[in-house]
Amino acid sequence: MTDSLPCQTHPDLFFAERPAFLDQARALCASCPVVDLCLAGATERAEPHGVWGGQIFVDGAVVASKRGRGRPRKTAA
Repeated sequence: MTDSLPCQTHPDLFFAERPAFLDQARALCASCPVVDLCLAGATERAEPHGVWGGQIFVDGAVVASKRGRGRPRKTAA
């Protein structure tokens, strides 16, 4: 059964650095039959990073979105 779960068929998406890939992983979680168990387990373990149960974890906490790596863009003031 676990071979057909989204995280098993596309594991790289769930630990990607690019926010767009993490959003794809979150979308795949929406149809997963164990999404609630996955989120509960990840919260209990304080997973350090990745998409778990449709949520993004950074440093063991759920965040709304993850900023991409690198220096922030300069904006005209």
